[in-house]
Amino acid sequence: MREDAEMALVMGVDSSTQSCKVVIVDTASGAIVRQGRASHPDGTSVDPEAWWTALQAAIADAGGLADVEAWAIGGQQHGMVALDADGAVIRDALLWNDTRSAPAAADLIAEFGAEALVARTGLVPVASFTITKLRWLRDAEPHNAARVAAVALPHDWLTWRLRGFGPAGVSARGPVLDELVTDRSDASGTGYWNPQTGAYDRDLLVAALGHGAALPRVLAADAFVTDADGRRVGAGAGDNAGAALGVGAAVGDVVVSIGTSGTVFAVSETPVHDATGTVAGFASADGHFLPLVATLNAARVLDAIARLLGVDHAQLSELALAAAPGAGGLTLLPYFEGERTPNLPDATAELTGMTLASTTRENLARAAVEGMLRGLAAGLDAIRDLGVPIERALLVGGGAQSEAVRRIAPDLLGVPVDVPPPAEYVALGAARQAAGVLAG
Repeated sequence: MREDAEMALVMGVDSSTQSCKVVIVDTASGAIVRQGRASHPDGTSVDPEAWWTALQAAIADAGGLADVEAWAIGGQQHGMVALDADGAVIRDALLWNDTRSAPAAADLIAEFGAEALVARTGLVPVASFTITKLRWLRDAEPHNAARVAAVALPHDWLTWRLRGFGPAGVSARGPVLDELVTDRSDASGTGYWNPQTGAYDRDLLVAALGHGAALPRVLAADAFVTDADGRRVGAGAGDNAGAALGVGAAVGDVVVSIGTSGTVFAVSETPVHDATGTVAGFASADGHFLPLVATLNAARVLDAIARLLGVDHAQLSELALAAAPGAGGLTLLPYFEGERTPNLPDATAELTGMTLASTTRENLARAAVEGMLRGLAAGLDAIRDLGVPIERALLVGGGAQSEAVRRIAPDLLGVPVDVPPPAEYVALGAARQAAGVLAG
């Protein structure tokens, strides 16, 4: 390894629900010198081997690892990767968006109480979290649950595999379950880790799975392990925490990510506790905390109204900006497929305030933008109401490329807004972490 880390190349990975993205970054300039991508299969239940295949393909597409000196992986949170004693995957991983464990979440809340669970883990269980998926496994597939020797998350498992570990007879370094590592951000999304103490709550793990199991060792933000070739490997991160690193979010910032769904997460010096479950008390990858609100309806709202009006997104933006603030009283409640925040899974969208004067193409476009932003603003307010200071919003994601969204957002969010250029911020956050452990 070079002694002059300033001239080194590092790799950052974003293994998301849809695809695997790889960036190779020059630490001296911060420039991306190579990048690669590979697709993931559709579905809410996926064989992790598909992620491993995609990771290898994306690395090859990015020119390989031969000249890379450190790396780290960011990935989708919460997914349950269950391993047996030989390191083999027991069944397809249930992803964050697999909702079959919703009854299990209700059972856990009934058994322990929302207040107690928030105090112990920062979270009120929902179907997204790993703990509820393990309870589902215990109840629905007890034969598989009994075989579980270790539980990992997508980024933990991929880090383990790329370091050379894996199923017996397949990987050079073997099925050493003690070599599973993770970071505090992804551990905080399991539902059985305490972000204040930094320790797993193994009683909750047993309550979910029915017995104990090995869990990834949680590395500090500046700690590292090594791969089979001696490269330094960062702890990695959950996707939102990786994005916060990549975009350079600091205490006082809130990141508003406008994808198909929306997330609003702030960097906080102190943990939060919300027994309503509106705000998840996650940890950040850099030693802070990352209170987060998720919404189901974000850019899909703009998609739906653009289709209805027969325009593209640029034209939708022009129409919205041609209307006055408030859209002449036309209001869109944008719960097209229910909503997570507030928790209204069976809700539908509503358009109100329709008069002959207000019902115009321009006002409808404006109402779509304002309705979407109000939903995100409600998440921002929920975080602020827990005492988290918010001084600036960073708008990222596909929806942030709308000029109307960028211009209307400051008024509806109530804070100054910056819009960083489009980029693979999760992968860049992982690359920043790799550069940090390389530099020491």
